[in-house]
Amino acid sequence: MLTLNPKIDLYLSDGCGRCKYHATPRCKVKKWQVELQTLRQIALESELTEDLKWGTPVYTFNDKNVINIVAFKDYCCIGFFKGALLKDTYNLLQKHGESSQSVRTLKFTDTNQIMNILEHIKSYIVEAIELEKSGAKVTFKKNLEPVPEELENIFIELPVFKTAFYALTPGKQRAYIIYFSQPKQSETRISRIEKCKEKIMNGEGLNDKYKC
Repeated sequence: MLTLNPKIDLYLSDGCGRCKYHATPRCKVKKWQVELQTLRQIALESELTEDLKWGTPVYTFNDKNVINIVAFKDYCCIGFFKGALLKDTYNLLQKHGESSQSVRTLKFTDTNQIMNILEHIKSYIVEAIELEKSGAKVTFKKNLEPVPEELENIFIELPVFKTAFYALTPGKQRAYIIYFSQPKQSETRISRIEKCKEKIMNGEGLNDKYKC
């Protein structure tokens, strides 16, 4: 077993820190505490190194991202960064959003769900590591929508916001870019971005829960 990373201990105790519920009982990490701990244990039994990136546990091989563990409102999941390249022998992987080109996930709402497919999860992790060792890469389709100048300016002012935005799935990024670009007036575009900041920092898509 690998050495526990204290950053992940803090994440599990206080949350990701990307929303106003950080370190409160309403934090999503608190809701899925047992499930996240279970997934962490599984990840630590592999060859991967534990780290904290974008406010969530990420497991790497030779500094390359292989899997992550994430808490959402309605479920928690283990994500495979190059999941699109996995054989998916057991037909369990799901796209992380309809437009996701690379990431594939296994979603859970109960620890029993994890334990019922424990060996399958381990098998997927081993395959993901072997993919990384082989140097395999996902071929991405180019995003045809240009990023509006107003959004680029905010990225410069708030690097943490830029990081959160590009941690979203390609489909969620595209939806935001289209929405932000629609108004003719710059002031309106800025207003839309400001109203959506919290959703983006919380890892939510444009149409998750409510529209900006």
